[in-house]
Amino acid sequence: MPADHEQTVGLAGDSTLLDGYAPLPRTYDELFRGDGTPRDEVADLVSELGQFGRMEFMTRQRLAEGALFRGGVTFSVYSDSRGQEKIFPFDLIPRVIPANVWDTIERGLIQRVTALNMFLSDVYGEQRIMREGKIPENVVFGTAGYLQELRGMRPAEGVFVNIAGIDLIRGSDGEFLVLEDNLRTPSGVSYVLENRVVMQRVFPGVFRRSRVRPVESYAARLGDALVSVSPRDPGESRIVVLTPGPFNSAYFEHSFLARQMGCDLVQGSDLFVHDKRVFVKTTSGPEQVDVIYRRIDDDFLDPRVFNEASALGVPGVIEAYAAGNVTLANAPGNGVADNKAVYPFVPDMIRFYLAEEPILGQVETYICARPKERDHVLANLKSMVVKAVDGSGGYGMLFGPGATKEEIAEFAVKLRDEPEGYIAQPVVELSTCPTWIEGEAAPRRVDLRPFVLTGKSSWVLPGGLTRVALRAGSYVVNSSQGGGSKDTWVLEGPSP
Repeated sequence: MPADHEQTVGLAGDSTLLDGYAPLPRTYDELFRGDGTPRDEVADLVSELGQFGRMEFMTRQRLAEGALFRGGVTFSVYSDSRGQEKIFPFDLIPRVIPANVWDTIERGLIQRVTALNMFLSDVYGEQRIMREGKIPENVVFGTAGYLQELRGMRPAEGVFVNIAGIDLIRGSDGEFLVLEDNLRTPSGVSYVLENRVVMQRVFPGVFRRSRVRPVESYAARLGDALVSVSPRDPGESRIVVLTPGPFNSAYFEHSFLARQMGCDLVQGSDLFVHDKRVFVKTTSGPEQVDVIYRRIDDDFLDPRVFNEASALGVPGVIEAYAAGNVTLANAPGNGVADNKAVYPFVPDMIRFYLAEEPILGQVETYICARPKERDHVLANLKSMVVKAVDGSGGYGMLFGPGATKEEIAEFAVKLRDEPEGYIAQPVVELSTCPTWIEGEAAPRRVDLRPFVLTGKSSWVLPGGLTRVALRAGSYVVNSSQGGGSKDTWVLEGPSP
């Protein structure tokens, strides 16, 4: 679509895109102040977007959705009895982050992932942090993510977390906070890359004039990070992406990243272990594999060590990993570090391992296993978010302000019967961003998942996946529960 035609306002009588937009009270809006005026750092972009007529914008939204569908940018919802592939809804109004704000986020993410890597190395090694009383043993050993079978195993370069997806939210004061760490098989980066391609096609002029940092190098950076921790020379190393198969909800992403990196997409049956080394079957015979970017859960990875009924994994792969002959990215056992029961202790990890104060804050968290904190939560359930420590995807949780009396009573019983299985947090008023809803721009709550790659050094993808709660009043942004996504624009800094 030619840039020359981008600034055409709609037909006579057609109101423009942002006419009448009103931010939510007591909430930080990404583009507007509370009085409805644009924020200084995005004023030019708001002015450009404001020139689009709603009919014109609707046409471009349909074009974007059609491009994503034709490109196969879909996901599966297991709870959908029809087993449909669905488009991850994409909203064309971008979420914008100024350069100075992003620089702080970037430093904070690298600091946090560095400390989490050191924590994993420690808990599967000397366990110094527990001996010195910085985190209770029962918190670590009581999580489903701690795998005693892996004690003493150390990945190449000591990197347990090669790919991290750190979920951030922005409170009413505009400060970014860490909500959750995803250190096992974090997903969503393919949507970031595909959303960007569509956005550049639909709004080429607006995009170019906004001076947005590129994201296209992600796959190359991922490949470089992975070969940098290969047990063999990087120039000779072979990477594969291990997928559970086409029925997995994130299969599009698995195939997308394999294609982008130029490596094989394999299932467990394509690999075998001989003499503590991993090989892939090819038409020209077995070829040694040095790095497995695995997208299957720990429990299914090796039937000889974990779930013996698993047909998805590779028998003997843990033995090859322990021998140092293959890198598993991410390392198995990482679930102990992104468990919700461990989350409250991450600031202490940063102080313990790095002797630094955390750059990024995180949400105040009550550990229900502690009697005083549990009592406080029980007395305030109506204003709390209660989460199962091993839960994910927005399931197994209570959102107090939106819960019925029956749901609150049910969770009160759970907290009394199994307090160690839950943490609780006060409701944080997520920031909002204008979002195209039924023919007009309306405020909807958003979060942000930046992606951090770590090999011999760390790199943060500029931006990440902005997820948006499409239903009015909702705080749930997960795609499996009706959420969508936006392109995240990290702006270049001032010209030197």
